[in-house]
Amino acid sequence: MAKLDIDDIERRMDASLSNLHSEFMGLRAGRASTGMLEPIMVDAYGSKMPMNQVGNISAPEPRLLTVSVWDISMAPSVEKAIRESNLGLNPATEGGLIRVPIPDLSEERRKDMVKIAGRYAEGCRVAIRNIRREGIETVRKAEKGGLISEDDRHTEENTVQKLTDDYVKKVDDAFSHKEKEITQV
Repeated sequence: MAKLDIDDIERRMDASLSNLHSEFMGLRAGRASTGMLEPIMVDAYGSKMPMNQVGNISAPEPRLLTVSVWDISMAPSVEKAIRESNLGLNPATEGGLIRVPIPDLSEERRKDMVKIAGRYAEGCRVAIRNIRREGIETVRKAEKGGLISEDDRHTEENTVQKLTDDYVKKVDDAFSHKEKEITQV
């Protein structure tokens, strides 16, 4: 029968929030960000590899990304992965350099991006609530097992709930920031 490890709960909630931030980086907001291409997986050497393991991603201009492929034979695979990434990008290959112009977002595309960001945020909230549920179950089992008193159970449940509320607020703040970033013309 384990006692509640509040640091572990906070660490797991933090990991969920970090994951949300990296998912948000993949959503573009009208200007080039190397984070847009990093999550894209490329068919390389018989397996799937993240983009940043087959080439160097950079943003030389506000509306242009480039990928300098380390192995020139990988250029077609990288170009194909970018094209099929659902980001609405149209890469052009020049030898070992792939240029990815970032087009302006249409109003409809911006709305789609906000919906996707909303789904990411909701997924993060669900993950945080699941962590809360596991924490509260641990506390209740500890009380049933006689490890803690009823008062301690209430105190620890309140601590877990407060932590959950704080993290859900961080998720909401991150989402509203991303929404502003996407809708800003």
